[in-house]
Amino acid sequence: MPLGRPSAKKRQRELDLQEHRREKEARRSQRKAERARPRVAEGEDPDLVGIRPGPQPDLVHEDGKRR
Repeated sequence: MPLGRPSAKKRQRELDLQEHRREKEARRSQRKAERARPRVAEGEDPDLVGIRPGPQPDLVHEDGKRR
């Protein structure tokens, strides 16, 4: 029965897992930073984004239900 070098294989596997965890944590922190940034064009007021000038749509549909 071949014994091989389980300790060297195990060490390599553990190093691979550590590297994978570091990469995963970097991706998580990058996504978190992207979500934290407001997605507003420069020079645009974030409170007014999406508001159209003029009359606003009714809050009640034709069938009488509120939105």
